[in-house]
Amino acid sequence: MKLSGCNFHGVIVIVFVMLRISSTSAMTNFNVLNFGANPIGRTDSTDSFLKAWNAACSTADSTFIYVPKGRYLVGSLAFKGQCKSPQIIIRIDGTIVAPSDYGVLGKWENWVSFERVSGVSIIGQGAFDAKGPSLWACKASSSNSCPLGTTTLRFTNSNNITINGLTSLNSQMFHIAINGCQNVQIQGVKIIAAGNSPNTDGIHVQLSTNVEIFNSSIKTGDDCISIGPGTKNLWIEQVTCGPGHGISIGSLAKDLEEEGVQNVTVKKTIFSGTQNGLRIKSWARPSSGFVQGVRFIDSVMRNVQNPIVIDQNYCPHSENCPGQVSGIKIKDIRYENIRGTSSTPIAIKFDCSPKNPCTEISLRNVNLTYLDKDAQSFCCNVVGKVFDLVRPNSCL
Repeated sequence: MKLSGCNFHGVIVIVFVMLRISSTSAMTNFNVLNFGANPIGRTDSTDSFLKAWNAACSTADSTFIYVPKGRYLVGSLAFKGQCKSPQIIIRIDGTIVAPSDYGVLGKWENWVSFERVSGVSIIGQGAFDAKGPSLWACKASSSNSCPLGTTTLRFTNSNNITINGLTSLNSQMFHIAINGCQNVQIQGVKIIAAGNSPNTDGIHVQLSTNVEIFNSSIKTGDDCISIGPGTKNLWIEQVTCGPGHGISIGSLAKDLEEEGVQNVTVKKTIFSGTQNGLRIKSWARPSSGFVQGVRFIDSVMRNVQNPIVIDQNYCPHSENCPGQVSGIKIKDIRYENIRGTSSTPIAIKFDCSPKNPCTEISLRNVNLTYLDKDAQSFCCNVVGKVFDLVRPNSCL
């Protein structure tokens, strides 16, 4: 084990969780059509969805809200918790459609949001279509009149949540956000947006504990999965990513006082044509935050620009961080059985903080090449070990 300086090293050869949902036959059922929802998508159904939720929420029994096939035009929907019902299942077989004018939703932080709910499941083969391309085009034009945009689906301060089988299309910004939640399972979702769509993270998790993401496909313009401060006990398995920016822990060190990220497992993932594969990044700024206990296992890289990267010197546009160093402490990070191709010469990059070097970094059975040739690794301020075959030769 050693603390490396900054150097290039030329390479030589380089649980499935079942859903536990009560039978709907034993539930009180609510169909949004009975509350006036229009399945043709020509008139606004926002109030109908809110009325169906309020009816379910105020019922003492377990409840079932059904959205049948069709297209339902809705504006911003905020579903509030503290319900009498111990369990609410929302089955969506239709498509929830945003207004054509991006400014209608763009002024809201969230399109469909749940706050302080418990025991809510969103299931079905339906979709959310946020019609994001027109807002993306506005942002690409550098117009100052564009709204920031809205997150398609957000859960805040909630617990015992399930999202299963749904599709999120063309979100204005984040597709799914989990914030301040406990015991969340996301399974079998499809997330689709253009590779050049701005800030359209697929799934964002922060300040949350016991979150599981399984068997999902994410194609987007930003991180497929982004992991923010305060995330603990996160399990990601059988996720395909691309296009997108990969699976990222961070950006961290946005704030001086920041909760850490710990106990994260990313397993059996495939990255195709992404900007990054497995990434940890923090701003080059002081912070009390940390990352520890991370396992990256069984990943396939297909033409990925940065397959393995830790970047503690993140400073886009050189604003608010030049001349500073990251205070994030990164330790106990393991990479096992990572294989495939890099689209750039440097397949492994550990660019860590001179004040807080990365420690306990380990590589085992890594095989990454560049254009069928030897790749390279780069290390700066990192302590670690190598086990078994590692290609490119690690500079640890």
